Amino acid sequence: MKLHELHSAEGARKTRNRVGRGTSSGNGKTSGRGHKGQKARSGGGVRPGFEGGQMPLFQRLPKRGFTNINRKDYAIVNLDTLNRFEDGAEITPEFLKAQGVVKDLKAGLKILGQGSVDKKFTVKANKFSASAKEAIEAAGGKTEVI
Repeated sequence: MKLHELHSAEGARKTRNRVGRGTSSGNGKTSGRGHKGQKARSGGGVRPGFEGGQMPLFQRLPKRGFTNINRKDYAIVNLDTLNRFEDGAEITPEFLKAQGVVKDLKAGLKILGQGSVDKKFTVKANKFSASAKEAIEAAGGKTEVI
């Protein structure tokens, strides 16, 4: 058997429905669209969610809150995550991404104060929480805002 000899099983594939090809085809003349009306017209039909003039579901449901389009989403790393690196290491967003700690840097890196630090680090990030900054400097490390 060769590649050009392969065929799908009988009845596995349907032939394309060619509309408007004579009355005996079963889809001739009006091409399966019936007589006149909105759905028979070219470009006709209703938009998604239309309920025949009844108030649509998305309009009946209450709306709450809003989405701030200017929101900045930061990649978050806690202090206890930094303990895995050796003493005196310089920790940058690119370094954390290369190590696989952070998958996506988003709008930047923010260091949060959960856990404790027992090594000296030079940490460079876009933002620090007050407790994280305090803990890093108490352990003898440095914090630098990028």
